[in-house]
Amino acid sequence: MINQQLRLEVEEWIANDPDPITSKQLRDWLDSENIEELNRSFNGFLEFGTAGLRGPVRPGPSGMNRAVVGRTAAGIAQFLISRGLSRVVIGRDARHGSKEFLNESAEIFAGAGLDVYVLPRELPTPILAFAVNELKMDCGVMVTASHNPAIDNGYKVYLGGIVDGVSYSGSQIVTPADSEISNQISKVKTPSPRGTNWQIIGEDLIEKYLELTASNAKEAVPSKIVYTAMHGVGTKTLLSLFKSADFSKPILVTEQAEPDPDFPTVAFPNPEEPGAIDLAIKLAIKERADLVIANDPDADRCAIAIRDESDQWRMLRGDELGTLLGHYIAISSNMTGKVLATTIVSSSALSKIAKSSGAQFVETLTGFKWLSKIENLAFGYEEAIGYCVDPTVVNDKDGISAALKIAQINSELLAKGSSVSKYLSEIWREIGYHRTEQLSIRVSDLSVIRTILQKLEANPPKKLGNFEITSFEDLTTSKLPTVGFRLWAGENVRIIIRPSGTEPKLKSYIEVVGEEMEANQSVKEICDALGKLFASYS
Repeated sequence: MINQQLRLEVEEWIANDPDPITSKQLRDWLDSENIEELNRSFNGFLEFGTAGLRGPVRPGPSGMNRAVVGRTAAGIAQFLISRGLSRVVIGRDARHGSKEFLNESAEIFAGAGLDVYVLPRELPTPILAFAVNELKMDCGVMVTASHNPAIDNGYKVYLGGIVDGVSYSGSQIVTPADSEISNQISKVKTPSPRGTNWQIIGEDLIEKYLELTASNAKEAVPSKIVYTAMHGVGTKTLLSLFKSADFSKPILVTEQAEPDPDFPTVAFPNPEEPGAIDLAIKLAIKERADLVIANDPDADRCAIAIRDESDQWRMLRGDELGTLLGHYIAISSNMTGKVLATTIVSSSALSKIAKSSGAQFVETLTGFKWLSKIENLAFGYEEAIGYCVDPTVVNDKDGISAALKIAQINSELLAKGSSVSKYLSEIWREIGYHRTEQLSIRVSDLSVIRTILQKLEANPPKKLGNFEITSFEDLTTSKLPTVGFRLWAGENVRIIIRPSGTEPKLKSYIEVVGEEMEANQSVKEICDALGKLFASYS
């Protein structure tokens, strides 16, 4: 039996739901007394934070739907209006609901009296970030759930210029903007009047992005690169960029080249996930390719797979690619007054590259919303395959420009009779071998993560495998406060444990610096020990 309070809440939501499809679904659940589905849909309003919105596409306040998006847009509109801001650009990927959520946002923003601009079609997130700066927008909204599962969608918010004392310059929102917008959203019961007056941005904006991104790239020798868009929106933009830069046309993984919101060939549409790039590697072996490049579905992240020196294919970890890109940029540029930056969970290798190249090094909290606020940034990356190789064009991670930079490096190495694998080995000889690994636990109940973190705090481990824990730090009290813990086992073994900000995961980030075989074995031993520890705590 549905209790009266829930029934009244559902009835009120139905009365204000602009979407006849989701309102009918709620009515059917109400009439059939489907308490389980109603409880899932009415488990609090989908939380708005520094990642914007992200959640399953479903009816009610706990899901991504037109009603939730409309209230969110109305809250953002009030935030902008209260600060004298008026220009908004909206983009979208190809996920379920993305087109409808873009239209809902445009109607609400226009109804609030804002100047609204809409990207012409489904496009990579970096194009939206570029548009905010290029068109001098006050705000950008991207409808995307990035690399989340097919059931999810989301809403990523950017700001331009200086807002509440924070210099954004086309980057993602941080505190206090996130909490202020969340507060405005909570005040919205029925979204403001709707409008129909907005402008579709022309293809010339995309051409400008391609022109600027391609301007400093040159292919030394032709190369064979296999590319997968992971069923996302990257293919058209990446092919156009490689053509603009006069690079060899990549070989497409046809099964994953076109947008498909169901992501039928992968369990999770994230190049980091096991099996996600198997089709690309299979094609690379068939084609005797030099390299595999993969974007996630909204193409703001980038991953590569290489042939190692024993002719075996493997995907580079995010830290390996970040180290490689950082080293190349550092030795190819005058780094005086420039900054190399990464996050607290990423490898320490970039700090050593910065020191040897004369660059400054900055470490931030996890996420590009922090990296993109750094002045004089030459290169920034996060280990979760996010790279900013040209901050002057896109002040955010950009998987499209990163792909071109990787292709350039690969072609230069081929011209010298070298390879990505050999170049990475040269870097390790220069700064020492840095082995990193991420161990993630995906949960269906977020309370499991809270329980593990509470037990870790109350009873920190004294050993992990054969490693004595010499330091245990609560990161909420560190110089860069965040939820989680940092553990050290001597000077060369570091472990960070924290909850994901965008997915229902508990993540552990392990780094061991030392001799290659020994470091690899140490990482495996620590991963095994952490898995057993978490199992005992959950």
